[in-house]
Amino acid sequence: MRILRRNPIYMLFMVVMPIVAVIFFTTILSSGQPVEMPVGVVDQDYTPITRRMARLLDAFQTTRITGQYATVSEARQAVQRGEIYAFLYVPKGTSAKLLASRKPTISFYYSMTSMTSGSLLYRDLKTISSLGNAGLMQASLRQRGATEDQIMTYLQPISVDLHPLTNPALDYNAYLSTALIPGVLTLFMFLLAAYSLGTELKFETGPNLLYEADDNIWVALTGKLLPLFVISLAIFYLYELYVYYYLGFPHLGGAWPMVWLGLLTVMASLGFGIFMFGLLPQLRMSMSICSLWAVLSFSMAGSIFPAANMDAPLKALAWLFPLRHYFMIYQAVVFNGYPVVGVWEHVVALTAFALLPLFVFPRIKKALKYYVYVP
Repeated sequence: MRILRRNPIYMLFMVVMPIVAVIFFTTILSSGQPVEMPVGVVDQDYTPITRRMARLLDAFQTTRITGQYATVSEARQAVQRGEIYAFLYVPKGTSAKLLASRKPTISFYYSMTSMTSGSLLYRDLKTISSLGNAGLMQASLRQRGATEDQIMTYLQPISVDLHPLTNPALDYNAYLSTALIPGVLTLFMFLLAAYSLGTELKFETGPNLLYEADDNIWVALTGKLLPLFVISLAIFYLYELYVYYYLGFPHLGGAWPMVWLGLLTVMASLGFGIFMFGLLPQLRMSMSICSLWAVLSFSMAGSIFPAANMDAPLKALAWLFPLRHYFMIYQAVVFNGYPVVGVWEHVVALTAFALLPLFVFPRIKKALKYYVYVP
C-alpha cells in the first residue's frame, strides 16, 4: 500500500485513466450513431425528380448534403480531401431515359476508410437510389394510366415489418462501448500486473518481498497483488453500474451475470499479466508482450469482425485472448439474457487464464530472488 501511495503510476492507470476511458468512449458515441455526416451530390440532370432525390437524402438523420459538384472528378477530390464521405451521381438524361423505359443508371460512391461511416452512408445512399428509382417508376406508371394501388403493388409487392431485438434503437454506443471499454480496462490490468512485479526486480526489492512472506511465493504474490485486484474490480463494477444503470445500456441478463463476469474478467486479466511476467521475468519485455496482446485483443474479440468468419488459424488464435471470451459471455448472457450454459467453454477459458500464474510461480520466485535487473 505504501508503494501504491508513493508511485503515481498506479493511481493513474488503476483509477484515473480507466475513468477517463469510460467517459471518453461513452461521450464520443453518446448520440447512438454518427449523424449529419457530410455528403455531396453530382446532379447533371437537375430535374424536379432528381432534385427531390437530393432533398430526401438530406432529410436522412445520418447524412447532410454539404456540397453540389459539377463533375465526378470534383466530388472525388472532395472525398480525398476529407470534406465529404460520399456522393451521389445522377447523370444527364436520367429522368428522360426512365420515362422512356430505357433503364437509367444512378451511381453512388462512398469511402470505407471509416467502416462505421462507410456502412451507414452505403445504407442511406442505397435507400435513396431505390426511392429515387421508385419515384421515377411511379411517375412513368402514372403517365401510363395506372392507379395508385397498382403502382404500389408493382413497386413494393411485399411490405417488411422490421423489429430489431434487444437494442431496438440501434444504439452504436451500446454496441461499441461495451467492447472497447473492457478492452482498455484489461489493457491496464495486463500492464499493471507485469509492472508491479517488474519493479521488484528494478528496485532490487524482490528478496525483501520474499523475506516478509517467509519465502512463500503464494503469500508474496497475494500481498503484492491483492490491492491491485480490489481496486481494479471496484473500477470494473463502477463501469458496469455507469453504463448499464445510468446510461441504460441493454442488459437482459440482469445484475448477477455482470457481477460474476466482472470478477472473472479481472481475475483472468491479472492472471494473464502475472503469467507473462513469469514467462519473461523482465519489466520491459513482459510489459511489451502484454501491450501487444491487449492491442490485438480489439481485433480478435469478434466485436468488429465476427471471429466465426475469420480464417481457421485466426479463429483458433482468438481463444488465446481473454477479451474474446469476455465478449462472447457478455453478448450471450448479459446483452441477450441467454443461459450461461450456452457459453460454458468461454467461462472455462477465462477461469484458465486466471489460473495460469500457477504454472510460473517457481520462475517468479527464482526471478525475485536471483535475477539482476537489465534496463
